[in-house]
Amino acid sequence: MIENRKYIIQGLIILVGLVFIGKLFSIQVMDSRYKLAAENNVINKVVQYPYRGLILDRNNKIIVHNTPVYDIMVVPKEVEVEDTTAFCNLFDITEKEFEEKINKAKSYSYIKQSLFFPQLSNEEFAKIQTRLVEYKGFYPVARTVRKYPEPVLANGLGYIGEVSKRQLQRDTSNYYKQGDFIGISGIEAAYEEELRGKRGVKYKLVNVRGIEKGSFNDGQFDTLSVPGNNLVTTIDLELQKYAEYLMEDKVGSIVAIEPSTGEILAFVNSPSYDPNLLAGRNYSKNFSKLNQDTLKPLFNRPIMAQYRPGSVFKLVQSLIALQEGVIRPSTRTVCNRGIINCHGAHTNEDLHGAIKFSCNPYFYQTFRKIIQQGEVEGMNRDARVGLTKWNNYLSDLGFGRKLGVDIPNESKGLVPDTTYYDYYYKRNSWNFYTIYSLSIGEGELLTTPLQVANLASILANRGYFIRPHMVKGIDTPDSYYKLEFEKEKTGIDSVHFKTVVDAMAEIVDGTARIARVKDVEIAGKTGTVQNKNSFDHSAFMAFAPKENPQIAISVYVENAGWGGGVAAAITGLLIEKYIKGEVASNRAWVENYVMTKAYLNNL
Repeated sequence: MIENRKYIIQGLIILVGLVFIGKLFSIQVMDSRYKLAAENNVINKVVQYPYRGLILDRNNKIIVHNTPVYDIMVVPKEVEVEDTTAFCNLFDITEKEFEEKINKAKSYSYIKQSLFFPQLSNEEFAKIQTRLVEYKGFYPVARTVRKYPEPVLANGLGYIGEVSKRQLQRDTSNYYKQGDFIGISGIEAAYEEELRGKRGVKYKLVNVRGIEKGSFNDGQFDTLSVPGNNLVTTIDLELQKYAEYLMEDKVGSIVAIEPSTGEILAFVNSPSYDPNLLAGRNYSKNFSKLNQDTLKPLFNRPIMAQYRPGSVFKLVQSLIALQEGVIRPSTRTVCNRGIINCHGAHTNEDLHGAIKFSCNPYFYQTFRKIIQQGEVEGMNRDARVGLTKWNNYLSDLGFGRKLGVDIPNESKGLVPDTTYYDYYYKRNSWNFYTIYSLSIGEGELLTTPLQVANLASILANRGYFIRPHMVKGIDTPDSYYKLEFEKEKTGIDSVHFKTVVDAMAEIVDGTARIARVKDVEIAGKTGTVQNKNSFDHSAFMAFAPKENPQIAISVYVENAGWGGGVAAAITGLLIEKYIKGEVASNRAWVENYVMTKAYLNNL
């Protein structure tokens, strides 16, 4: 019995020994990670940051590319700096800043690399390169930052910035590391996964002075970085530049769309900023200045600003009323200014004339017919039914909801519904006479410039639209992938558009004649957006040519007065630029009217 126990104990000892031997073999021979760790004192791990994808315009002109910079990384455990003053002079920093940077690196990791000094240009790095090797623990890492050959489209392109702790925590893919850059807004954010590429790593042997002695293990453990994919946008760069020029020293926005595709041709926020300001080492300082600017250049007006649509919305009321059958093109209404105020010399117009003269009483009565169709008893209950039906039409036409443009932070606008009025007036305590201001695009109704440009596309297409977007294709190393978007129907039959569009064409030949372009028939509608705090906003919506349209556009200029003024002038100039390629010399007076702000003389 004792003999058996002896053999059992011996067997257990042998088994444990074999387990330890096997584990040591695995650690020292089979698993390269431990070998790398053991030799870490002579190996420098260098992250190979990928080239971020280029961004091109619709004609393959470069809008965004990359320029090389160098980040100086630090490993706190390895740091040896005998002359701190001399070291600080290399980077033009104080000794206090040096201590703060080292402490920040230590708080991240004592043995891992972290950022010490960001984004030295080629010229700056060349000045310190030979001296840097004298200081142990500091390593240069090559990377790139964005560069913008033309200082335009800032709010559409967006910007990139260092990934935050919160973003790192939310990164379920575990792709990002501290010090990485990520798209923060605009196209850069929306197409981050396409643009970012995939980083690689190289292990380099260095001597005690930090001088490279070649690749570790002949590069066996190295991985190559993979560049990001290029994006082909829908933007016409020349049209964009001209549109931004026309909006200089103004507050407002421009959105131009190709109706047949939904492709955004121009996307202007004014005031804007030079996108180069948010690329490079001075990002934080410049962002702070832009963020404190009272004119809010970072506020993306084309998709975030919300205005009352004003008279532009009379076109929507016309289409809904025709579809509902509560009016016909021949329906006439007396311009009774005792009910609601109006303007211009007209008396008893049909629908064509009501649109042409923007007759408020006509659309007051038209909206009443939409809301109160006598489908149920009681004025209050009938208004609930009518307003719900009206809301459904507006949603189909793209109002009161996000259109789904491919950049973040799009606003929905506001289309008040029964729930909204129940909250403010209590259920069954409101009716048509409570909400009649909606009939002329006023009251609680709010729309975005993008939604109004999309309305112009619907009118151009006679009843449908394609979701507005800013990227048309993705260019990979292997192929080009074109993005596809389906038509969205609005519930308005195409037959109902003729009267509306014909009247719009007469507006451009009449009250908005400053928008006229020779040999191009334009259909448009003025809008004067009420503003209780100052002068009204000038708005204009149009598409051209009337037949086979190529461009649909909305223009908003804040505190600029009547819509047939500067907004119409800008619209005509941009249509001429896009369709004809240039603005005729005899139209220089229109451009001068816009740029000298002569329209303010009429306020």
